[in-house]
Amino acid sequence: MTHPILLLGLLIVAFFSKLQGFQAENAFSQYWKEHIGLPHPPHWLAAKASPLSLHQTLVFMKLMEKNELASHLHLFCKQANVACSTNALVRKTMDNTTLPPIAKWNHIKEKYDRLPNETPLSVASQGGLPYFRESMVREGSSISVPDLRDSMSYKSFLPRSLVSKIPFSFTRIKELKKLFDVVDDSDIDEYIQNTLETCEKSPIRGEQCICATSAEDLIDFIVEKLGHHFYAWSTENVEGSYKNVIIGAVRLIHGNLTEPPALCHSMPFLFQVYYCHVFQKVKIYAVDILAGKKVNHAIMACHYDTSTWDPNSLAFKMLGFGPGLIEVCHWMNENEVVWTKTLG
Repeated sequence: MTHPILLLGLLIVAFFSKLQGFQAENAFSQYWKEHIGLPHPPHWLAAKASPLSLHQTLVFMKLMEKNELASHLHLFCKQANVACSTNALVRKTMDNTTLPPIAKWNHIKEKYDRLPNETPLSVASQGGLPYFRESMVREGSSISVPDLRDSMSYKSFLPRSLVSKIPFSFTRIKELKKLFDVVDDSDIDEYIQNTLETCEKSPIRGEQCICATSAEDLIDFIVEKLGHHFYAWSTENVEGSYKNVIIGAVRLIHGNLTEPPALCHSMPFLFQVYYCHVFQKVKIYAVDILAGKKVNHAIMACHYDTSTWDPNSLAFKMLGFGPGLIEVCHWMNENEVVWTKTLG
């Protein structure tokens, strides 16, 4: 039988842990309400708010400033809900274990880089179609869906004040890896390198982009580009991944090519990072995905100006055309979001 005093202690710890989580999410929601004309952020985005309390944030900031975080790394990883090393955070990314393991970052790219430029769709469809034509998504048609999962869906944002102390740069990658005890040549190491490469590449002509390393950065970028009034659209779940599915209802939710939406992609990194970009001439669709019955309500983005895209892009290798000759569409994956401006 549990001793009453011990039980009381456990209840107090549980209460304050829950309270800290509430305070962190409440701080995120407050920032959202102060800047955005929507009552609430998407529930899954709010769940990514940093679980750190203000006190914990200040403590870890001081440890970073003194180069003493290493001796408290395990506690930091646990309390901040970030992936400090290959073994620091082990968690299932989803309950559905019937799908293959999540592919490594470059798996799809490497697979198609070895194929000739004229890649038949029959070959590409073996792992699902990451890119496709708009005409291929019509009610009643079938299509092979790629993996819609976020490769590191469990991680949280860090507070902006804490992120400012972290060397988020390729030139300081050794410091970054040492700070988070990242093992060389591990999956996490590869994720870090690819994310930093994406974040530091020059935008293509007509693209405005940012790597949002905090929830506040994400909100600020969207407000700067779209104003304070907009809709947030996201794919409902990951069902349909790696399956040949039937397309149900297809609804155009943003067709104004003169008002570009903002697309935010969740990046595989130690903590939550979003690559957000604004492209001209993009339409957004909501699509029902059927596998016997409706299993998903997915968001599809179609780019109508591909004239500035890399001629060696995977999209053109798969579809057999070149820049500016076709539109290119793709699904928005788990934890990704499209923002479209409203007239509010």
